[in-house]
Amino acid sequence: MSVKKTVSDNQRTVTLTIEDRFDFSLHQLFRDAYVNVEVAGAKFVLDLSRTSYMDSSALGMILLLRDHAEKLKGSVIIRHPSDSVAKILEIAQFHRLMAIEC
Repeated sequence: MSVKKTVSDNQRTVTLTIEDRFDFSLHQLFRDAYVNVEVAGAKFVLDLSRTSYMDSSALGMILLLRDHAEKLKGSVIIRHPSDSVAKILEIAQFHRLMAIEC
């Protein structure tokens, strides 16, 4: 389980990739990956293509990321969720809260 962070050259796009399981055990790693980003208008891309499992605590962590992005007048995009993760996001109606790119 890991959180991989990639920052674009202009510092405006932060990509967070979650590998394997996205659950409460990643809370601190996930928060640490974005909390120090203070660039106005920052775009956070959450790559879930390698995420095999996600629970309700992960949904809460995504909402905390969205709150952080909104403070910066930025945005969150969920990119390429795996089939099982896409179903969870659909049930939770996250498509109403942020962009989801399949």
